[in-house]
Amino acid sequence: MINYRSYYGFMKEPFSQEIKVEELYQTKALKSATERFLYAVNLQSVALITGEIGSGKSTTLRYSVSQLHSSLYKIITVVANTGTTLEILREICASLGIDCRSTSIAVLLKTIKSILIEVSQKKQIPVLIIDEAQLMRLEVFAQLHTLTQFEMDSKPIMSIIFSGQNNLLDKFMYYTSKPLASRVIGRSHLEGLKLKEMEGYLKHHLEIAGIKEQLFSEEAVLAIQQGSGGLLRRANNLARGSLVASAQEECKIVSAEHVRIASTELI
Repeated sequence: MINYRSYYGFMKEPFSQEIKVEELYQTKALKSATERFLYAVNLQSVALITGEIGSGKSTTLRYSVSQLHSSLYKIITVVANTGTTLEILREICASLGIDCRSTSIAVLLKTIKSILIEVSQKKQIPVLIIDEAQLMRLEVFAQLHTLTQFEMDSKPIMSIIFSGQNNLLDKFMYYTSKPLASRVIGRSHLEGLKLKEMEGYLKHHLEIAGIKEQLFSEEAVLAIQQGSGGLLRRANNLARGSLVASAQEECKIVSAEHVRIASTELI
């Protein structure tokens, strides 16, 4: 079996998830979402990032966070789940490095807020990032806004960035979520890449892997764009799989047929 990396002369794995932040392809959606992220952070308010599975939400968060200087911001990251408010607050405590085993929501909130005040006094802005936020129960949305209330809601200290699938927005429409929804000042929705952007995206990833030539035919680019719906994760898998298929046939250019072969391996 031919090793496609050796066959094409790649210096490293193309279309890898381990891509460096500075090597990310600068799509319009990435730039726009980052602008809204930074806007909300600087106003110590709330922003949402939504998109389908594989649309690049986590990558967008990683890039946006990279724009924040570590000496000026305290990043608090949580991957949400379907647990209770108590469990989510414990996750926040863990991210803050606090070992708090209390079973009282009031105690946990007080503990977290005291740490946030300490962070603020050190001239840092706390930024709470909640990924997969669509999984959270409505009761959590109803409670989280209290973390942003200081001095009778007259002094913002922390910003919250929610990232999740498209139904995340629905959670904010409920009456019990209104106090938190009223603090949202930026919304970004990540959509799939259009054909022209997909062509640039594929070429960019070939270049950072050491190949300057475009290995994908126009038909292959179209097949990847259509087969992935423009979603980055699936596009990466199709591109990599089609390179493997092309190398096995000792073809120097990837065709639409190679993309079709790659698609049969994906779910």
